[in-house]
Amino acid sequence: MLDIKLIRENFDLVQAGLKAKNVKIDLDELVTLDKERRAHLTKAEELRSKQNAANDEIAGLMREKKDAKDKIQAMKAIAQEVGQMEPVIKYLETRIEKILLGLPNIPHASVPVGAPTLNKEIRSWGTPRKFNFKPKTHWEIAEALDIIDFKRATKITGSNFILYKKDGARLERAMINFMLDLHTREHGYTEVFPPFLVNRASMTGTGQLPKMEEDMYKLPEEDLFLIPTAEVPVTNIHRDEILNEEELPIYYTAYTACFRREAGSYGKDTRGLIRVHQFDKVELVKFVKPETSYTELETLVGNAEKVFQLLGLPYRVIMLASGDLSFAAAKCYDIEAFAAGVDKWLEVSSCSNFEDFQARRANIKFKGKETKKPTFVHTLNGSGIALARAVVAILENYQTENGEVEIPTVLQPYMNGQKKIVK
Repeated sequence: MLDIKLIRENFDLVQAGLKAKNVKIDLDELVTLDKERRAHLTKAEELRSKQNAANDEIAGLMREKKDAKDKIQAMKAIAQEVGQMEPVIKYLETRIEKILLGLPNIPHASVPVGAPTLNKEIRSWGTPRKFNFKPKTHWEIAEALDIIDFKRATKITGSNFILYKKDGARLERAMINFMLDLHTREHGYTEVFPPFLVNRASMTGTGQLPKMEEDMYKLPEEDLFLIPTAEVPVTNIHRDEILNEEELPIYYTAYTACFRREAGSYGKDTRGLIRVHQFDKVELVKFVKPETSYTELETLVGNAEKVFQLLGLPYRVIMLASGDLSFAAAKCYDIEAFAAGVDKWLEVSSCSNFEDFQARRANIKFKGKETKKPTFVHTLNGSGIALARAVVAILENYQTENGEVEIPTVLQPYMNGQKKIVK
C-alpha cells in the first residue's frame, strides 16, 4: 500500500509512477477525500478538546456545589456533534483504504520506464549447449522415458496439471531438497514449512487481493485461498507485528506447491510444463531495514543465480521495465534459463523488492532502542527457484542423442548416486 502522505506531498511523482506501470487512476478523488478526512479529524479533535475542558469545568462547579446545568447541556451538545462526525470519518477512511488497496507500488528510480520491450539484460552465465542432433522437447523426452504422465494428470484433475512418476518424481524431490539445503546451509536462510491455504487478510497483505482474485483458486465457504506462491504465507508470518531492530535482517526459505488459475492465458504454452496450474517452488523471503533493501535485493538475486550455476544451466538476468513489473514490486529481476528443445529463454525466477508496500498492507514494523516510533520494514522475495520450468531446462539441456537425460552432478547425491535417467 502506498503511503497517503507520499501521495499528498509528492503527487506528481506518484502519478508518474502509476503512468509508468500503465495504470490509469485519477488520484484527485483520493486527495480530495484525504483532505476532507483530515478536516473532519481536526474538527473532531477541537470538539473533544472543548468536551474535556467542559468536563473539567463541570467537575469544578460540582465540587463547589454550584449549578452546572448549562455546562452539562453544552457538553452534551458537543458530544452529540462528535458522535455525528465519527461515522462520516469512518466512511471517508473506508473509501480511502479501498482506493489505496487498488493502487500498485510505484517503480524505483533505477527501473527503465516503458513497455516490456525495454527490459534490460544485466548479465548472463554459461553458454547454451550446441547439439550435434536435433534436441527434443521436454514432453517428448518425458513421455519416452515414462517419467511424466500428462494424460493421466488431465484425467485426474484437468488440463495443465502434472503427474510426475518414477525418476521424474525423484528428480522433482531432489531439486527441492538440494535448493533447501543450499539456501539454509550456504545462504543463511531459516527453513519454514507454511500452510498451502491462507486467509483473505494474508492475500491482501502481500498484494494479491483485491486486484488478482480471479487468478486464485478459492474455497468460498471458508474464504480461504490456495497459495500462488510461498511469498504469501511466509511474508504474513510477521503480519501485525513489531520486530526488534536487532532481529533484522530476517531470511526465510520455504518449499510449497503453488496454485494459479492463469486466468486470461488460455491457449498460451499449453503443452508440457511451461504453463501449469500447480507447480513446486522454493521461495526466498527477506525482512530488512529500509536503508539496506536494495543491497539485499542484489544478494537475493545472487542466491537464486547460485542454483543455476550449480545445476550448470545457462541463464540471463533481466531487469524488468516499469510496464512489466508486478502490482507490488518497486524493482524486479527475472532470471531466465535457456531450454534447448523449445528453443526459448524461460522465466524461472523473479526477485523483487517491494520496499514498504507489503509491510504497510500487512502492518509489519520494527523498532530499535534509538527509534522514537516503529518503522515499516522492507520486504523482498525471490524464487529460489521455481519448478516446473527448471525441470524443462534440465531435461532439454541434459538430453543425450539416444533419448536419455544426464543428471546434473549436484543432484546425483539426492538421487542415490544415479547419473542418468534411462527408460
